[in-house]
Amino acid sequence: MIKRKDFKPNIIDVEASGFDPLSYPIEVGVALDNGSRYSTLIHPVEEWKHWDTTAEKLHHIQRDTLLHHGKSVKDVVLKLNELLHEKTVYSDGWVVDKPWLEVLFFQAGVTRTFYISPLEMILSESQMDHWHEIKNKVIEVSTSERHRASSDAWVIQQTYIRTSDISG
Repeated sequence: MIKRKDFKPNIIDVEASGFDPLSYPIEVGVALDNGSRYSTLIHPVEEWKHWDTTAEKLHHIQRDTLLHHGKSVKDVVLKLNELLHEKTVYSDGWVVDKPWLEVLFFQAGVTRTFYISPLEMILSESQMDHWHEIKNKVIEVSTSERHRASSDAWVIQQTYIRTSDISG
């Protein structure tokens, strides 16, 4: 049995075009239990029109960047299935990340082969009590850009690991 402090969860983060129901995923990133990371921009499909300039400023991703450098939704979901096949991946923003992933997989016409769960499902009370303090410390020492998917996933994973050390 893996002890809590030895457990390194797979973490996913999804950045989106905005903050309302018409938003769509523009970047996905994962921090894997083996220490590797994956991140990609997503080329918006024709029907995805909503664009929020506030989200653009937060993520530092312009729509033109997605059009020129984003991968197709099909390529993105196939890679996610390859990396996460039959694993559980956790999200600290499950209420938005899961629907955005569902949009992505639906648009690609591909079945998701991994599970997504709220991060809170694996956090102890002690971890929750120390979460924000430790997360801020992880962010301080991080050289990664904030509000980018794989960087945010890594910060969440590192915060989980460091709060596990506290909670024993």
